[in-house]
Amino acid sequence: MERKCKICQKLLHGRTDMVFCSVGCKNHYHKNVRYLSKTAAIEINGYLKRNYAILWELLGENKTQVKIYRNQLEKKKFRFKYHTHYHINSQNKMFHYLYDLAWMEFSDDEVLIIRKRE
Repeated sequence: MERKCKICQKLLHGRTDMVFCSVGCKNHYHKNVRYLSKTAAIEINGYLKRNYAILWELLGENKTQVKIYRNQLEKKKFRFKYHTHYHINSQNKMFHYLYDLAWMEFSDDEVLIIRKRE
């Protein structure tokens, strides 16, 4: 079986576990991987910041919780898919967290936004 370089497709000679034909090809591959992962992280962090700002705006500075309709979040381009973590409480309700803010969706298209207590 012929082995070829991951980057330039040259035939590989030598060790059986070789993946690249040269240090240049190896560096090119890893530089590209780092660039792609950094780009994805920047994009996702942007979504998280935007979601946080939307929740903060709707909750306000002094309230600890507010109930709103889901379409209010959708109008502001809130991305429900992006959150930092989640928690399922004793009543089997799932809270999606963005740092210290969280939301819980109800079946009747309402969303409860809360600020996590210290």
